[in-house]
Parts: sequence; structure tokens; C-alpha cells
Amino acid sequence: MQERAWMASARCRSFPPIFFFPQDGAGVTVAMRACTSCPVKEECLEHALAKGIDHGVWGGASERQRRRIRVARESTRAQVIAL
Repeated sequence: MQERAWMASARCRSFPPIFFFPQDGAGVTVAMRACTSCPVKEECLEHALAKGIDHGVWGGASERQRRRIRVARESTRAQVIAL
């Protein structure tokens, strides 16, 4: 539970959960905007990346953005290992 202590400070707690699981691009943009001033945005994003969460907006990043981050990190790791 300690690893998720940051969730108590999350700005999204004041929104219904469905808000962060939009069905269209406009909804994604609105949800991402809600994350802008969240004090635990980074922790949220890292949680989603670490847990492989594929759906919804987490840490201000859409599903597509998180996939790109994962690919970029894997590529960087592969380059470091190759050295």
C-alpha cells in the first residue's frame, strides 16, 4: 500500500473515474488537461508504465503516448546494453 500513497494526493480523486477513460480524442484532451496541475502527475504516469496499464489517461498521458514512452525507454535500454 505504501507504493500507492501518492494516490491520496491525486487531483483525479475529485472526478468520476469514467472521466479518465474517454471514448474519443476530445475526451482524452479534456482528461489530460485535468492532469496538468496534479501534484502527483509523475508518480501516476510511472505507476501506469510500471503496471503496463493500457487504457485511460494516467499522469497526463494518453494510451498512445504511454506506448511511445515504453518503446523509447526499451530502445534506450537496448542501446545501453549493446554498449
